[in-house]
Amino acid sequence: MYRSVLVSIIVLASACKGGANAASAANSNNTAPDTTVAAHTSDTEATVAGPTSTTESPVPGSAANSAGGASAPAGPTNGAAASNSTISGAPNPNRVPNEMGRIMVLEYHLITDHNSAYARERGQFRKDLELLYNRGYRPVNMSDVLDKKLNQPRGLSPVVFVFDDASPEQFRYIDNNGKLEIDPTSGLGIWLDFKKTHPDWGNKAVYCLLSGASAGHNFFGDRGVQGQKSNWRFQKVKWLADNGFELCDHTLWHAQLSKYPDAFVQEQIARNAVPGYKIRSMALPQGLWPKNRALASKGSWTNPKTGKTVSYDWPVVFEVAGGPMRSPYDPAFSPGSTPRIQVIGNAIEAMINKLEGNGNAYISDGNPSVVARPAAAPTAATTGAKR
Repeated sequence: MYRSVLVSIIVLASACKGGANAASAANSNNTAPDTTVAAHTSDTEATVAGPTSTTESPVPGSAANSAGGASAPAGPTNGAAASNSTISGAPNPNRVPNEMGRIMVLEYHLITDHNSAYARERGQFRKDLELLYNRGYRPVNMSDVLDKKLNQPRGLSPVVFVFDDASPEQFRYIDNNGKLEIDPTSGLGIWLDFKKTHPDWGNKAVYCLLSGASAGHNFFGDRGVQGQKSNWRFQKVKWLADNGFELCDHTLWHAQLSKYPDAFVQEQIARNAVPGYKIRSMALPQGLWPKNRALASKGSWTNPKTGKTVSYDWPVVFEVAGGPMRSPYDPAFSPGSTPRIQVIGNAIEAMINKLEGNGNAYISDGNPSVVARPAAAPTAATTGAKR
């Protein structure tokens, strides 16, 4: 979808090591000059002069057509001003625990000045956070779901936020007399401001990155797009990793993987890996699977200049749509095809009402040693099953 630009990620290997979720990547060799990406052009080019809608409408073959904080001590600060009052977020005490219920995975793209299929107006985005908070939902990372670390207080529900395409609308810096601050009008700025008055709203969200895309979608902005400098990109990625957020692969430049041969698919995915950080998920651009579906989650690419191999192997592949995902305690839980909910209109409220109306929402019992099951489950399960 995007025309790629020359990009080198030599700085990132040292930038992300030591982050909260850092781990050694398998055989990563993304160092200059060997990881300079040769320019490719996709079928649909973005306008380089400024950011555009980051994802096209679902196309035939996609899942959409087949499935119903404080700043780091040495880093930039958050320039958002705190809200005047704290919103009460006590969940309904009548919410019956059900840890076999469904979990919403919310899909966002641009956080900007209007609403559209792939954009959320800033005020509406904050209302989304308020709605979720007041209805008893708290953010978790996808890794928390995989690891079954959903140890929330009784009556609360987990929700996974996923931000696709690494746009400056999601994470933008302001240069305030030489001091970098997080723009309070960017998605992250709004998130951090909300957290100031809602301290139990954690820094938990998944950012699916593009490292070789144009129109500013290169690690949240480059080459002056929306005032963002190229040398700020790696600081942003490191800030997210250091402050509890999760990183995700979204290919090099948003290639439609269904169109390309296996070797190309693996290069698109492997060359977007983050050295020094263990990525556990990827999001399919436009929901399109490669011809060899297994390559979305496991593969490798050998650098022709050095002979070194970059391998990837992760359990989660995000679809573009499909509804809420199953509980990790459900035998049918399938992270290799994780459905999402596109946040358009009142999609969040409608899904909450649907899940809670039919008793199918994941609701914690506050006891990490027991899996709470609905009353209608077999009698043996009513006493709880050990996790």
